Amino acid sequence: MQSMNISLPDPLKQFVDGQIAQGRYSSASEYVRELIRADEKRKAEDELETKLLDGLKSPKTALTATEWIEIRAEALAKVAARKKPR
Repeated sequence: MQSMNISLPDPLKQFVDGQIAQGRYSSASEYVRELIRADEKRKAEDELETKLLDGLKSPKTALTATEWIEIRAEALAKVAARKKPR
């Protein structure tokens, strides 16, 4: 695991300390990791929404059996990659 130092203004540092004091997180690192994961998820959801809207706007075409197999394999690979420990 890599280390990263960050600087926070006093009000933000106090907020993070408050989150830890409430028992929501065990450390500032855990809190920051959770924020980053939430941001990653939000960006992935935005990307998915954009792709879905693009798909809805595109002309309708029939997919071949080979295309379905490739799409399924790609999706399964992405799911497997997400299940790997961080």
